[in-house]
Amino acid sequence: MLVLGIETSCDETGIALYHAERGLLAHRLHSQVAIHAEYGGVVPELASRDHVRRLIPLIRRTMSDANAEAGDIDGIAYTAGPGLIGALLAGAAVARSLAWAWNIPAVPVHHMEGHLLAPMLEPDPPQFPFVALLVSGGHTQLIAVTGLGRYELLGESVDDAAGEAFDKSAKMMGLGYPGGPALSRLAEQGDPARFKFPRPMVDRPGMDFSFSGLKTHTLVTLQSTAGTQQDKADVARAFEDAVADTLFIKCRRALQATGLKNLVVAGGVSANRTIRAKLNGLAGHGGGRVYFARHEFCTDNGAMIAYAGCLRLQAGQQAPPIIEARARWPLTELAPP
Repeated sequence: MLVLGIETSCDETGIALYHAERGLLAHRLHSQVAIHAEYGGVVPELASRDHVRRLIPLIRRTMSDANAEAGDIDGIAYTAGPGLIGALLAGAAVARSLAWAWNIPAVPVHHMEGHLLAPMLEPDPPQFPFVALLVSGGHTQLIAVTGLGRYELLGESVDDAAGEAFDKSAKMMGLGYPGGPALSRLAEQGDPARFKFPRPMVDRPGMDFSFSGLKTHTLVTLQSTAGTQQDKADVARAFEDAVADTLFIKCRRALQATGLKNLVVAGGVSANRTIRAKLNGLAGHGGGRVYFARHEFCTDNGAMIAYAGCLRLQAGQQAPPIIEARARWPLTELAPP
């Protein structure tokens, strides 16, 4: 089975071709960073319009990369949510139109399920069951995963997600867009001993997160300094270390509570080197391992959508021929195919 994957949930247009037996054949990604940088964040209308411009040319190039023709494709997977509704509809409309024209099935894919399964694209993938940490700009969640579509929410952020806190803290420091990677680069120059930030919600039971207070603490600390580049670097380092420690403590708690051995870490923030190094410290917990996707598949991409869609199509999932998109879509509403 050969599946075309289409990802348009926010500000990146991702296209991929995944074969059930041969693996990932080709993938391409167009980032809209240059478009949104002057506004300091994503402008939904501009994002939607750029997806419309980019989708068909990217599909053609990706199919050319894989030497594939329309008749070779057995199904189409597209991100149906959550995300920016206009951006989602751009991808959904193209996916459903091609599926109708080519007389093949199309399946809507949950964006976060795509991230959750992205580490399975690696040569040595995790096996069910495992605990998953989904950590991105819009989500910070701990989930017990026992199979495809079998997800139990263990904890989530009650306010800002970790990625959102990264971006907002970066904006306080006058860093460019996207802020999270810029803050991480600055933190590499920081003194880890100068500031000690709180680790939010680790002194109470449960696996929920809260990063809003950490963001406020960052602002107050910045205002107490002279605002030099080194001051900002030291604050950035303290912030990043606090987030990494908090994620580590909560993930360890989730592994202990579920009795599961393996941890899968996915989403855009999982590309952060400090967070990766910290969470790798959980390897060996009960004989388990920690799994990450490669960096290019941590952020939004078509490969994870093609893979997730392939699994659901292989399992026999059918979807009615309608253009379907949901700006909000809890992962726990998914069911096994």
